[in-house]
Amino acid sequence: MRRIDLNSDIGESFGAWTLGNDEALLRVITSANIACGMHAGDPGVIRRTVDAALANGVAIGAHPGLPDLAGFGRRRMAITPQEAYDLVVYQVGALSAFVHTAGGRMQHVKPHGALYNMAAEDDELADAIARAVHDVSPDLILYGLSGSALIAAGKRIGLRTASEVFADRIYLPNGGLAPRSSGGIIHDSEQATRQVLRMLGDGVVVAEDRHVPVIAETVCIHGDTPGAAELARGLRERLEREEVRVCALSIE
Repeated sequence: MRRIDLNSDIGESFGAWTLGNDEALLRVITSANIACGMHAGDPGVIRRTVDAALANGVAIGAHPGLPDLAGFGRRRMAITPQEAYDLVVYQVGALSAFVHTAGGRMQHVKPHGALYNMAAEDDELADAIARAVHDVSPDLILYGLSGSALIAAGKRIGLRTASEVFADRIYLPNGGLAPRSSGGIIHDSEQATRQVLRMLGDGVVVAEDRHVPVIAETVCIHGDTPGAAELARGLRERLEREEVRVCALSIE
């Protein structure tokens, strides 16, 4: 039976600012990427999100980002590989402590936003992030854009990797994601579902006039996309009707 993990970026509220419908998403997704306080989230939000994920049987991952609360971690910053290493160790360590005190176990690490996109293209940054994850725990799974430098770096260092595809984003012919600022978000549930089924079944995504090869091991729906919970629910129901097993990667 074909299988895929369904993940979402959650725990991105901060102080008095609330973002996303985490409660509804946690009833549908199989893995949660929890913000670690740099691009979003705060200690209380992290604790509550970890507790809610465990209560719903959802696998937990760290979602480290650039130190940019004002820009939600989506603005590129000129950081060195050493700075990337330190940022990832710091944030993964913070989330790991909350998971440990709640009696859980962390499954994976997925960089956020600009850090994710930078590591998809830059071999040195990708190697630094992969090394950080490996040094924290070689048992963690490294999530990265399918076909990216980050996936290659994870494999080189001996980590288990998960090639990620996106339900709610439009792709570019080079395999990257179209910018949000130029209409790169998919809001239509049927369009998103068709895209995922094509990636899973045929191993390609349509980008402009090209069929770009992808490996679909985990599919993301961003928690801050309007209607994310409904999109995730519809996608999961359709996948299961197509006899695709939707489960966390840590479940064999």
